[in-house]
Amino acid sequence: MKLSDFKFEVPKKLIALYPTENRDESRLMVVHRKTGEIEHRTFKDILDYFDEGDVFVTNDTKVFPARLYGNKEKTGAKIEVFLLRELNPEFKLWDVLVDPARKIRVGNKLYFGDSDLVAEVIDNTTSRGRTIRFLFDGTDEEFHKTIDTLGETPLLKEFIERPIEPEDRERYQTVFAKNVGAVAAPTAGMHFTPQLLKRLELKGIEIAPITLHVGLGTFRQVDVEDLTKHKMDSENYFIPARTVNLVNESLEQKKKVVAVGTTSLKTIESSVTAGGRLKESSGWTDKFIIPPYDFKIANAMLTNFHLPESTLLMTASAFGGYPLIMKAYKEAIKEKYRFFSYGDAMLIL
Repeated sequence: MKLSDFKFEVPKKLIALYPTENRDESRLMVVHRKTGEIEHRTFKDILDYFDEGDVFVTNDTKVFPARLYGNKEKTGAKIEVFLLRELNPEFKLWDVLVDPARKIRVGNKLYFGDSDLVAEVIDNTTSRGRTIRFLFDGTDEEFHKTIDTLGETPLLKEFIERPIEPEDRERYQTVFAKNVGAVAAPTAGMHFTPQLLKRLELKGIEIAPITLHVGLGTFRQVDVEDLTKHKMDSENYFIPARTVNLVNESLEQKKKVVAVGTTSLKTIESSVTAGGRLKESSGWTDKFIIPPYDFKIANAMLTNFHLPESTLLMTASAFGGYPLIMKAYKEAIKEKYRFFSYGDAMLIL
């Protein structure tokens, strides 16, 4: 498929700036692949579509405050440093994005706040990318606590055009968040509440966690018309034995296996046995799912409403079928569904 196949206009006013007050009361569009029917519901109605033995595969990654603001030595120029991933904990080496990049060269030092945190630029990776080494005398725990104190919630400000608020630290996490390492939230999971999880449990529906530490590559602009030439950034993942057992048992019993978000979907489709079952594994995945794609594990999917030409939309289209998902998006715009990270949800059955 081509990049231009995913081009359309989303009115700016439909990009959600905040989540709904009660997360499970966001809107839910239900898309039926077999019939093409589209329903308009509320998220907590999701229970109506599942029964005992069905499994929700959720991503339990936790977002850390990855955006730092520092000052360049000598000039004092303000520099934004976006932490992408830790390369070497012992030497405190990180892949980062810097802005404005033109001011940052190898050998420059950056100072953060009034703390003892200093970073030295040791390599250029891309036009905005750098490898930096933090110079910090404390323990690893103290270092991460300093990052947590100084850092800002990494909402994508080019889409959510408002100041970052202290409340975003909690709002930009899912109820499943547990393992720290993501620079963006797996947003399909943000509609769940403890109360809804309890109702799922009472109905005999299992929650099967995986971990995929979402990187900014998920949102990186696709700049090639031929989608087969787009290269995804690698993201670290982990699939535990309990999740494997729950998913495979559900498949054996011909129950529903719901991928909660494109990150969960990508993770489980990255670890499939020759017999079409999920296997326990960990590592890195750069899997890019576009139509057409033969899904082996998930037979239902929950996702948010994504932006045009995004890899997330392409993955949802592979699962739901391109014509049907494009029709659903057209209807979503007409019905004023809320888009992006804090927006509404789509259930594809």
